[in-house]
Order: sequence, then C-alpha cells, then structure tokens
Amino acid sequence: MHLVGMKTPDLSDQRTRRRLITALTAVVIVLVLAGVGVYGLLAGPPSPGRDDDGERPGPGVTAPSDPVPTTTPRLPVVRSSDEPQAFARNVATALFEWDTASGFMPLDYTSVILDVGDPTGQEQAGLASDIAAYLPSRDAWLELRQYATTQHLTIDNTYIPDTWATAEEQAQPGQLAGGTVAVTIEGTRHREGLWNDEPVTSEYAVAFTVFVVCAPTYDTCHLLRLSQLDNPLR
Repeated sequence: MHLVGMKTPDLSDQRTRRRLITALTAVVIVLVLAGVGVYGLLAGPPSPGRDDDGERPGPGVTAPSDPVPTTTPRLPVVRSSDEPQAFARNVATALFEWDTASGFMPLDYTSVILDVGDPTGQEQAGLASDIAAYLPSRDAWLELRQYATTQHLTIDNTYIPDTWATAEEQAQPGQLAGGTVAVTIEGTRHREGLWNDEPVTSEYAVAFTVFVVCAPTYDTCHLLRLSQLDNPLR
C-alpha cells in the first residue's frame, strides 16, 4: 500500500479536537445541571409526607384554636327587681358584660337582655336594634376573640333625669304604661385582653338611659328601650 500523498495527522490538531470535545461535554453537563436546577426552583422542594409511589396522604392542616377559657363559660344574668333604678343597674351590668373567649357570640348576649324585655313584645324589634348598637358586630367579635377580649362595666351614678318629668307631662293619655321610668346611668366601660401574650386594659367613660316599666303594670320591672350610647337623657 502506498502512503505517498497521504497527509500524516498532526498531533497538535488531535489535541485541539480532544480539548474541544471535552469543552463541549462540559458545556452540556453544565446546561443539564442548570436545567435541573431551574426545574427544582419551579417545582419547589419535595413535598413532605409523599409516599414512594407518588401518592400524597390526606392533608394535616393545623388551624389556630380559640382561646380556651379557664372556667366554665356562662352568660350574664339580669337579676329581677321591682325597683326601677336597681333593675336598670342590673340591665346595664349584663349589657356590658361579655367575654369573646367564652364561645358565645353577640346574639347569645343579645338574647339575655331580650329575655327581660316587655312581655307584650311591642318594643322587641326596637330593643333588639338598641342592644346591637352596644355590642361588637360579628366580624369585630371574631377579631377581638384573637386577643381574648373581655368587657365589664362599673357604675358610678344612676338617676331619673329631669327631662323625664317633662316627657311624662307631654305624653298623651295612655301613651305611657303605668310605672314607665327612664333611668340614666353613668359609669366606666373596662376592656381587658392579651397583646403579644401581655395583658392590656382600656377604660372609657359611658352614659346612657334605660327605659323600664314596673308597677303597677307589672309586679317586676321589664326593659322597654335603650338610648344611644353616650346620648342619655339628663
């Protein structure tokens, strides 16, 4: 076989080709790894709890629980009385006494006050609206529950306002049932709760008027209506 005319391979060219192949292989490997890395970022880390066959067990979601009361929760009670001012104080005390961590909702506290309303039911709808203005809304209640907020009232003064005598004089015959009285209450609303596990308190002066009906119409007093908060008869 004649080798004449055939070019002998240049060893430097062979080394160049090998370096080129090595470099291309390295580039491919880098691209593959980069692709895997990008996929990992898009897919996220492996989901914990996934079975080997790819099936995921049922979700185990833990939701924050409501504050657990340390005592058996109870709704307030309006103590009965045949004396207008004493009954009005009892109504006021129950009206302002609530605990968001008790498990009860505003409607539960509303029912406590409605239970001592006028037995005729004539003022029931109006009274329910009055009470709702004194209690937090449902959304506000759920917000306050996160801080285990409670409220109560201390009463500083109760009296029959002077303007009530004028109202009685101007009332038409039969317009007011016998024993109907207005009692104005002045006191301090107290709220307590937890903020970052630290107890916090607030105080706010309040005044309002409670309209009740007692003897001779009934043997014991009943609640008719409530004035707007901080807009009492004087």
